[in-house]
Amino acid sequence: MFPGFDGLLMLSRRDGVDIRPTLLRVLTDLYVQTSTHSVEEERHFVELTSRLIDHVDDATRAAVRARLSIYPRTPAAIMSKLRIDTLTADPQTGSPAPPPSPAAAAAETKPHAAATLSMEPRDAAEVSEVFFGANSKDRALILHNLSTTPLRPSPHIHPSRAARAIEVLHMAAFASDVENFATELSATLMLPAAIAQRVVADPGGEPLACAAKAIGIPSKIFQQILLFLDPAIGTSVTEVYRLSRLYDVLSERSARIMLAAWRGATMTEARAKYRSALYHEERHRARGAPAPARPDGVRPGTAPLRRLAGSDGSGG
Repeated sequence: MFPGFDGLLMLSRRDGVDIRPTLLRVLTDLYVQTSTHSVEEERHFVELTSRLIDHVDDATRAAVRARLSIYPRTPAAIMSKLRIDTLTADPQTGSPAPPPSPAAAAAETKPHAAATLSMEPRDAAEVSEVFFGANSKDRALILHNLSTTPLRPSPHIHPSRAARAIEVLHMAAFASDVENFATELSATLMLPAAIAQRVVADPGGEPLACAAKAIGIPSKIFQQILLFLDPAIGTSVTEVYRLSRLYDVLSERSARIMLAAWRGATMTEARAKYRSALYHEERHRARGAPAPARPDGVRPGTAPLRRLAGSDGSGG
């Protein structure tokens, strides 16, 4: 399944050539593309990955951890090495169970309290798309694992701005005004309108929970938003209960990391749209301007001189 990787690993040890981050990313992408693996493939993956994880930068390790944390068949040895927690789900609702105690939750998040690792735009776009493309159970797992990553969350929203946004969003939801709700969400979270609309229109509701938690909307108001904003969710007692429970156990840090991923994902689109052109490309694309037409009978360099105003040519 991984032909040629041993040779590439030997190449990565040479001075001046460090392709180990790229190898780890490619190896992970190949592994998660297949739903099942043989014992030999799993053993080979564990062997290769274990040799790379300790020698790559934090950004690569965090990106690989995000991919493998939502893959259902990640080998136990790699989960232990990357410190990926298994998620215990509520048997009735399928939502993640709350932490066992506040002390345990504080101990879990303490090592990452001062995390300053920013996501590269490519990694942010990947995390965003994986989250939007996952089902409800996998989304809960992603949010659970984000709380312990060393990724830098988005900054806190100013309390006065958050208070105004909560009031506007509450009123828009009560009136079922989805358009104004998305507009206010875009302005408050500093998101492009397209992403804000995608968050509001998502049928699962987990992106909306992340956006609300990042703003700091109280749980009671979030439940009212669920009841009135989207009839598909509001008319389902099961969905309202599931999302309300998810919102109660969702950490603000996970929500703000997801917000940072949404913001970073827009940078990849902007770079692709406004790609800087090289000088020689502009020269080839530029069209030469046509030469101005000359009067008939006038050859280049023989045009009559223009007489200055007030001069009769006598020199007097």
